[in-house]
Amino acid sequence: MIPKTYEHLNANERDLLAVLKSKDKSLREIAEILKRSPSTLSRELKRNTPPVYTGYYLSHKAQERADRRNHESHRRPRLKRDSIRHYVEKRLRLGWSPELIAGRLALKHPGLSISHEAIYPWIYHEAPHLILSLVRAHRRKRKHRGYSRKHKKNPTPPNRPLGNGHHQLSQKLPAVQVTVERKARYTKLAKLNTKTSRAMSVALIRRLSRYPTPLRWSITYDNGPENAEHMRTNKALGTCSYFCEPFHSYERGTVENTIGLVRRFLPKKTNLAKISQVHLSKIENWLNHRPRKCLGFKTPAEVFKAACCT
Repeated sequence: MIPKTYEHLNANERDLLAVLKSKDKSLREIAEILKRSPSTLSRELKRNTPPVYTGYYLSHKAQERADRRNHESHRRPRLKRDSIRHYVEKRLRLGWSPELIAGRLALKHPGLSISHEAIYPWIYHEAPHLILSLVRAHRRKRKHRGYSRKHKKNPTPPNRPLGNGHHQLSQKLPAVQVTVERKARYTKLAKLNTKTSRAMSVALIRRLSRYPTPLRWSITYDNGPENAEHMRTNKALGTCSYFCEPFHSYERGTVENTIGLVRRFLPKKTNLAKISQVHLSKIENWLNHRPRKCLGFKTPAEVFKAACCT
């Protein structure tokens, strides 16, 4: 008597099905032996027969497929709500990391909070088209660099003050001036037609003169020759200068990290002659409206605006 309730085949039944099928038994004959419905066996063969080798039925592979389907059917959805999935996808396409997305969501919409650890498996299992949106840092192999002639003459005064000022400055990107307000991480990018110290000073004065005085007390420079006119900048802005130790770029970690973000849009060897100030302004806008973990997942624009209002 064939039972009326439906159950999947177990491992022993799958072994026997494979043996009987190899002996060219018909489905009805096999069903009589296994006390199963022919339709049950037909479904089993359609589900678990290898797609490439049509007609073959391997019991151990069929059991693996059945176990995998059973496991996935009991798996809870990682991002349950459509609103959360749309939010995550939109921010991923903007270049935000899962940690930033989760932190910002919890800050702005506490009722929709999720863990960033849930976003990664959701991407890999349910939204593989977003894998390329997970930005990875591609760095070239480090090279040993010798002592350059340009370091024999230091353009900055020998008794330069060491430390960190309110703003950190870099000219590491050729012909692009990167200025970062250290507290808010608020960034300004300026294209320079020439890399002279005068052009550097003029661009810096033009940028920082728009800031409130309490937000531009001091500037931290590197030791490059383009910063030789830092005293001219101080006189115009009422600031003071600080310098990091030679070859100690980690002492200006904020601006170095920002340069790493800028490299996503302007990788090394980019022809900056073709990059307009409008394009730099778009990068600047992205940087200043991207939340930062160190700011409690607020954006630099929000923190800077609050500082200007106090």
